[in-house]
Formats: sequence, C-alpha cells, structure tokens
Amino acid sequence: MQLVRQRGLSRSVRMTRTTRTTRAARAARSARSAHGSHASRATRLLSVALLTAVLGTACAGGEDTVTTGLGAAGPAVPAQEAAQGARAAQGPQGPQAGPLTASGALTAYVERFKAAQAARAAAAKKWGLKETPLLAPPPPDVKPTITFRKGFEVGDPTLPPVFTTVPTEDRVVFLTIDDGADKDPELLRMMRELDIPYSAFLSDYLVKEDYGYFKRMQDLGVTLNNHTLNHRYMPALSYAAQKREICGQQDTIEKRFGTRPTLFRPPYGNYNADTLRAARSCGITAVPLWAAEAFPDRMEWREWDRDLHPGDIVLTHFRGRDAWKGSMADMIRRAMDTITARGYAVARLEDYVG
Repeated sequence: MQLVRQRGLSRSVRMTRTTRTTRAARAARSARSAHGSHASRATRLLSVALLTAVLGTACAGGEDTVTTGLGAAGPAVPAQEAAQGARAAQGPQGPQAGPLTASGALTAYVERFKAAQAARAAAAKKWGLKETPLLAPPPPDVKPTITFRKGFEVGDPTLPPVFTTVPTEDRVVFLTIDDGADKDPELLRMMRELDIPYSAFLSDYLVKEDYGYFKRMQDLGVTLNNHTLNHRYMPALSYAAQKREICGQQDTIEKRFGTRPTLFRPPYGNYNADTLRAARSCGITAVPLWAAEAFPDRMEWREWDRDLHPGDIVLTHFRGRDAWKGSMADMIRRAMDTITARGYAVARLEDYVG
C-alpha cells in the first residue's frame, strides 16, 4: 500500500503524521488480538497498512492516493473519496459540520474493510469452500527479477526465462488455467464472487469456438496469455513452425482482445531453444510453467515435499465433467481449500511477472 507524499510538508505536519501512525499501529495490535487464531498474516499486515494510510492521508489533507487492498486487486482510492465515504459513515452533516477528522476516515475505511471481508466469507460459504480465502498482500512496487529455474536452461541466459516459482517472500501462489476447452459460465461467476485472481493461457483452436466467453473473462480482470494456436508439441516443430504457432496466437489475441501477451506457456510444458527464440521474436518476455497442478479430486506436485512454497505457480485446465471427475467449480474448491489450509493467498501473476 502506497501513500504519495506531498511536497512542502511542514515539520509539525510530519511529526503529527508520525504520531498518528504510531497510534494506528497500536490500534492494529489491538485489532489483531480480536481477530482470533484464524486471522492470516496477510490480513493483519493489510490492517496495519490500511490504518496507517488512512490516518496519514487525513493529516496531509491533500489529493493523496490510498490503495485499499480490498480484494485481489484493490482499487486506488483518492483521499477525497475516502473523506466522502467517511462523512457518509458519520451520517447527515449539517451546515455547521466541521472538517473530516482522522478518526472519521479511519472509521469509514474499517467499515469498508469489514464489509469486503464479510462478502468474501459469504461467497466462500455459498461456493462450498472450507475456509474463506486469504487476502493477498499488495503487489510489490518493483517486480522481482525472474531467471531460469536450475535445470531448465537452454544455454542462452538472454532468452525468456522458464520458471515454476516466482522469487518472493510473500505467502502467495498464482493460479493459472490452460487451453480453453471447457467454457463453464459457473467458473466466471464463482471467481468473480470469490474475488480470486487467475491467469488464462489460451490455445486458439479451442478458444475460437466462443471468443465471447473469454472476452467476458477479460472484462472481469483476467489476463489472457499465449498457449499457441494449435497446442502442438513444440520440440518436434521447426523454428519457423514454432514461430507461426506462437506469433500467430499473439496476433489472434491482439485482434480479438486488444492486448498482446508477454507471457507464454508451451503446450505440455515442453520446449527447446528454438521455442524460446521464437517466443522472444514475438514479444514474449517470460515462460511460466508450474510447481503444482490442481484437479477436482487431487493435487499433483512437482517438488519432492508435495507442498506449496512462496511464489509457486499452480496449473489447472479448462476442463469439465467430460474429462474430469467433477466440474471446474469442483476443481477451484479443491485448489482453494489446499491453498488456504496451507496458509497461502492467491495473487495476480502479472503483478509479479511481465
């Protein structure tokens, strides 16, 4: 959470902000004790940042911007809007009403935070999750440097790196869904109501059956990435054929959805140096694979400890009952119950990579 500092603050204003920030930290410690044993570290950190940002903004009295962090991709809210929200929370104001106080802004934001958490808990119950998904922390100001996973190199470190885990200390993982075969409207409703971010890696031969479904997905904030035109086994193709598969999908996504991806996942996770050279020529900057894979009835693991780690990428597919022992909603339940039980939140991959 960032608070844009105004220039020219007097020493007294800075000292006041420091005092109020200290009070916010004390308030946050009291709130933590009331949260109970099930409160996540991410939620506690968010509470501290929220209180600090609100009080600091109220002291500055300007047009600073506060990132609320309410949800997977919380909006940036101008201080003026926060003031309006706080005044609304205080009730009707007469003509003699005084200026907005720091405590009023704090109250408004706390109430908004509580409402968002309550809605999230209700959605989790509606969709049959065992626990409410944890809130991801704000994304990093500077994205981490991505390098090849050891053993995944192709002899040229300048090519787009292939990796399975994003280097971060945040207790977050990233949910990704491949291909586009099943176009289940229930998935869109579920993910919107739960406010869980995910990234799609699309193959055109499946997506073209219903571009509208994926446009609705994009409108909900999902990034549409490259998984080739026809889902071919890339190492068996020539460089020219691989380039057609990757660049052709780049062109299709740009034409249909207005964006040109920077992330690419090769079908089956198989690639060679030609694959990465072709991808780079098409504008790809990174090649995320996966550390775990989710199914409706199980999780499969790449690592020996069969566990999640900070920054792990989780793979699943657009598949339904025709291919699985369950629906996509069943798959999300399995994945989220595992992720939450192990103390992780789901963050947006593109906030850390690309």
